[in-house]
Amino acid sequence: MSRVVILGDVMLDVVVRQLAPLAPTSDTPSSIRVGRGGSAASVAIAVARDAHRVRFIGAAGSDDAARIVRSALEDGGVEARFQIVDASTGTVVSMVNEDGQRAMLTDRGANSRLSAEFVLESLGEAFDHLHVSGYLFLDDATRSIARAALEHARMKGRSVSVDVCSVAPLLGITSEVFLEAAAGATHLFANEEEALALAARTSLESAVEVLSERFDEVVITRGPRGALVARGTERREVAAQSVHVLDTTGAGDAATGAYLGARLNAQGMTAALGSAMAAAARVVGDLGAS
Repeated sequence: MSRVVILGDVMLDVVVRQLAPLAPTSDTPSSIRVGRGGSAASVAIAVARDAHRVRFIGAAGSDDAARIVRSALEDGGVEARFQIVDASTGTVVSMVNEDGQRAMLTDRGANSRLSAEFVLESLGEAFDHLHVSGYLFLDDATRSIARAALEHARMKGRSVSVDVCSVAPLLGITSEVFLEAAAGATHLFANEEEALALAARTSLESAVEVLSERFDEVVITRGPRGALVARGTERREVAAQSVHVLDTTGAGDAATGAYLGARLNAQGMTAALGSAMAAAARVVGDLGAS
């Protein structure tokens, strides 16, 4: 059993799937789910499923949204450490299309108020691995905090994983800024679009080569084409599990957590990728990250 710290956003999800064409000035029938969201929370719960001790660190408001997220984390076997600040808990509205893909409207809210003091104090307790959500690197307000946490873990000789999380803000800050902030992380998680943008390459093979020079282990999810992992010159690939896709929200994060949990349990890369694909398949069959 490893002691794992997950550092990331506290988010409430509102997931909307239209059941009819949008009626701009009237009502549109839809399926709507409200519940625990957040990339890092999905990773944390997936890691905890592999019997690891998981502690989640993030910032939230003193509102019902924070209570929903805390309850979901604790029900998933995760210890929730929230810095309570004077702001609303972060919220994301995911609009899901008929193919299960989604566009997101995001209000980071309290997450941008996370303090370095709170994070470093929370990291004062023993841990074996730190996972840092890319959303902290993508936000100017929290990038230095994410970097300080990474450096703290590396000084202690701990492994560190980073998840890119979102391509639009990555392009906004540039890949150079992200890579500089994430320097020293041992593991990188990204989807194919994020990997191509981060490496500034147009072919996945070339992107993998570039990223493998910076990180010990690179895991790239490819949606219906499965996933691959690179470690040095080693390459492993597995296919996606064939399932009906209703909503892809949280699938990549579940895959990240399942892979990380398996690797921390000393499973090989191929077996860990298989666990990741199984975790993703469980998520895409319903609305919402959970």
